[in-house]
Amino acid sequence: MSAYDIDHLAQCITAHAWNADRSRVALCPNNNEVHIYAKQGTSWVVEHVLAEHDQVVTSIDWAPKTNRILTSSQDRNAYVWTFKDGQWKPVLVLLRINRAATHVKWSPQENKFAKHKSTVLKVDWHPNNLLLATSSSDYKVRVFDAYVKKADGRNVTRPYGEVPFGEPIFEFDQCASWVHALKWSPSGSSLAFSSHDSTFAVANFATNPPTVEKVRLRGLPLRDLLYITENSIAGVGYDCAPILITNQNGWKYSDEMDKGSDNAGAAEATSARKLFQNKVDLGESKSSDKKLTTVHQNCVTTIVPFKSVGGVVSDFSTSGLDGNIVIWHVKALEAKNKFKVI
Repeated sequence: MSAYDIDHLAQCITAHAWNADRSRVALCPNNNEVHIYAKQGTSWVVEHVLAEHDQVVTSIDWAPKTNRILTSSQDRNAYVWTFKDGQWKPVLVLLRINRAATHVKWSPQENKFAKHKSTVLKVDWHPNNLLLATSSSDYKVRVFDAYVKKADGRNVTRPYGEVPFGEPIFEFDQCASWVHALKWSPSGSSLAFSSHDSTFAVANFATNPPTVEKVRLRGLPLRDLLYITENSIAGVGYDCAPILITNQNGWKYSDEMDKGSDNAGAAEATSARKLFQNKVDLGESKSSDKKLTTVHQNCVTTIVPFKSVGGVVSDFSTSGLDGNIVIWHVKALEAKNKFKVI
């Protein structure tokens, strides 16, 4: 079995999301549209084009239970799309903000969603459907009580009491730059985040207040995170390949999950970090003849689960500025690249 499957679906992809059975994928080809692809045989074909936004779509989330698509854009709007009579029908959500909407995400019960304006770069829901974490360009991560009476009902136990809406319960300031990546663990017992200064941190919610463990990564910054298990996290970003971070008596960098192609020693092959260093140190700007050793050929912006059972991800997908969507098979990656998910 191959360690990955790759499909080139656009010149550049800013976000992607799968439907429940993974027979369709929605992506933004770095413009104001969302393209929905369906698998026909061995090929992906465009089935629908969603074109209500006026500017670049920044985020997509596809609810697996209700089959509704949620999109946000630099045009400051968000849409909820419902499939009816063979077409996707949009409903405009009035965000009432004066800057771009950068990220949106359905809650686990799909009865509400979170969105934020441009100072907030990522949002993620706790599995309990009540807590919401955000990461921001002010270098901080915050956790909020996102209880909404109309959606959650009255008979709900709020984990930290009746905290006023919009007031953070916890605020973490371990990073010294924009916090791009943010993810709750499957159990909700920990929250991982990473910033543009290559800081990676995990907040442990087994204590109150949570304790935070911080790691300085040796590579380029991460843009997105995914828990493979409770103790293994995959991160993607400017190094153009997923890395593995594990918890064995403390969180630490473990290994590269994509160690390059079999002909990585070829003269024309290089690494993302080497290309970056050449531009900085030598002033080289012509990189069109350079081929990276990694599967992705540009920054990876999104990582999402493709197959998972009980909080354990067996396959995940990534997309990036090279226009590729790659489905990675964890067991095959472990065998090929000699690392261990724990």
